[in-house]
Amino acid sequence: MPLAAARRAVRESVSGLPREFWWLWTSTLVNRLGAFVATYMALYLTLDRGYSASYAGLVASLHGLGGVISSLGAGVMADRLGRRPTLLVAQASTAVSVALLGFVQDPVAIAAVAFLVGATSNASRPAVQAMMADIVRPEDRVRAFSLNYWAINLGFAVSSMAAGFIAEVSYRAGFLIEAGMTMACAIVVFLKLPESRPERTAVEQAAEDEVGLGTVVRDGRFMGVVGLSFLVALIFQQGSVGLPVAMGEAGFAPAEYGLAIAVNGVLIVALQIPVTRFIEHRDPGRLLVISSVLAGYGFGLTAFAGSIGVFALTVCVWTLAEIINAPTQTGLVVRLSPVQGRGRYQGMYTMSWSVAALVAPLMSGVVIDRWGAEWLWGLCAVVGTLAGVGYWALMRRLPEEEEKEKEKENGEDISPGPSPADEAVTETVAEADARMRSGSV
Repeated sequence: MPLAAARRAVRESVSGLPREFWWLWTSTLVNRLGAFVATYMALYLTLDRGYSASYAGLVASLHGLGGVISSLGAGVMADRLGRRPTLLVAQASTAVSVALLGFVQDPVAIAAVAFLVGATSNASRPAVQAMMADIVRPEDRVRAFSLNYWAINLGFAVSSMAAGFIAEVSYRAGFLIEAGMTMACAIVVFLKLPESRPERTAVEQAAEDEVGLGTVVRDGRFMGVVGLSFLVALIFQQGSVGLPVAMGEAGFAPAEYGLAIAVNGVLIVALQIPVTRFIEHRDPGRLLVISSVLAGYGFGLTAFAGSIGVFALTVCVWTLAEIINAPTQTGLVVRLSPVQGRGRYQGMYTMSWSVAALVAPLMSGVVIDRWGAEWLWGLCAVVGTLAGVGYWALMRRLPEEEEKEKEKENGEDISPGPSPADEAVTETVAEADARMRSGSV
């Protein structure tokens, strides 16, 4: 009986989605299977090139700075030029810059190319999300985003293990493999994916023009969420920056780090759906508090790790925090974003993670060099606690707001003769509520 139920769940998860979605899904999977730079940049610079942890942190921060700059710009580009051109430009540019990174040797050149890699690789994300929303029916979007998230983490789990062994042979080979697989993604987009950007009506264009970045910045509650998201992202970034440097200085090989960090992707692939079903009807404020504290103290436990098994155990702890945080945080962002400004709101939220990717490497490098890795893990526990307290303070009135939104939705549902614009708003609010209840990404 459990086997039959599992088969039915799998069949229900993959059926009914358009062919274009599966080509986009395949492109995502191939891209993540070839991921190398972001995971092994720190080890490449410290072990292979012999640079300090501070320099490795600086380069990783420049990589993050590239993502910060491209977060909002790529979203605008996807809306103005189209999803397909944005994807093609971003992926082709990423392939070229990643290959170049494997050959440059001058410290300044390495830093400059790392910045370029960060900008080009992050530019494809808004276009992927927008295209997925374009080609999938509203009632199937939650399922589609969940499958895409699953593909990302499956690819990450496989690439982490494979890249660790590749690094022991040749770091340059890893860069070239990632460049080749990224170019393969661009070819898939070029051959199989048509442009999906919908035509906007005059009413929709006017509504969009009324919401600027200033509107987002003045939204105090949302910016509070963005700030707390930055703190949580600052912690999670240590999995790809502080952890490999600390393990390398402790005498562990790149392959051993690969095995430890691969636990993150494997657990997400295995547990994301069942955990999401467990938490979908629970208080999001409480879930965000729990996940923040769990992330902080999960990394804090790394200070006591002395073997590959204990390192893997700490990865299990903060991975559970990630599984809880990701769908809950995404659902909250959707709820707080007005329909006509969703792109800008999502861009600001994405930027919080990009800024964390900029700050975290530099922070971890300086802390490790000056005081040791134990201080970094203790700092993670402190930041996680602060984020948990912040979410508790910010989210206390969320249940009341949910009731108001439900009343508003019910009022829209019974109103006679809605206009097309009203129908679009009603559909989007319903979709946001569905995402919040399901807790999906």
